[in-house]
Amino acid sequence: MSDNPLTGEVSNSKLAAVFDSASVAREAADAVVQVLALHPTQVKLITPDEPDAAIKLEPEGRGIWRTILVAHMRMGLFGAAAGALAFAIMMWLGVPFVVQSPVAASLVTIAFGTVGGLMLGGLVSMRPDHDRYVDATRSAMAAQQCTVVVHARSKEEQQQARELLAARGGKVTATL
Repeated sequence: MSDNPLTGEVSNSKLAAVFDSASVAREAADAVVQVLALHPTQVKLITPDEPDAAIKLEPEGRGIWRTILVAHMRMGLFGAAAGALAFAIMMWLGVPFVVQSPVAASLVTIAFGTVGGLMLGGLVSMRPDHDRYVDATRSAMAAQQCTVVVHARSKEEQQQARELLAARGGKVTATL
């Protein structure tokens, strides 16, 4: 499924390679499929007049919802555990408020930890690393250029596609 335990998407490693010519972009897309043995659905060509650019850039609608749920659940639990650990450390250190009111202190510390974890889950769900990738494609469309989009299933596939597309003259932008 995913090489990132915080997301629910099949492809976490995406890249966009911008080309000036549609024919060069098509040849590059075909080369990525053939040379790297990728499934054709992993490689998309986006032209300046593409009506479905958003779907080609982020095709995993259900995966995004899974990412939202998984990231919030896991990070919320992590935050709760971090809050419990902080409470235990404060008890061990003998912090007066914690020792005198352990129930209130534990509830507050765990609640703050959980909220912090949920906020981090929200950050993961927003996928800030995708902004550059999407912006590069949208800018290329505005400049009447074509983009080859690769939905790699691993960092290795992403790196191989990056090298191949850059060697063919593409200006490559990738997600983290």
